[in-house]
Amino acid sequence: MKIQRRNKAHPEFSLAAMTDVILLMLIFFMITSSAANQSAIDVKLPQTGNVEDNIPNPMTVSVKPDGSYYVDDKPIARELVEQTIVSDLTSKSAKSFTIRADENTMHKDVVFLMEIAEKHKLNIAIATVKE
Repeated sequence: MKIQRRNKAHPEFSLAAMTDVILLMLIFFMITSSAANQSAIDVKLPQTGNVEDNIPNPMTVSVKPDGSYYVDDKPIARELVEQTIVSDLTSKSAKSFTIRADENTMHKDVVFLMEIAEKHKLNIAIATVKE
């Protein structure tokens, strides 16, 4: 004897509720992550004090606001700055130089000097004013 069930259950899973939950979670995490990136900590940056120079820098590279470069107070064209720095520092024991940039100098001009130092493994110091 074969017994059959009259009401067969056909379970269905609705994805509409799942997509609503996922969408709400996405919105929640987007809002909280953008709020978490903002720093609420007030940090006072250090100023230069009466600190002795511990690295003798045999060379000074100055940059004026108009983008002109001076190596040890001699004007040098931008194309020759790298060659001049490297050739002058090869004979010296301290492989470092000081960057003296005007406060109105473009950031790209200072980064250009930093890239030279990185490329040739030179140490740099950035000159500041003691307050």
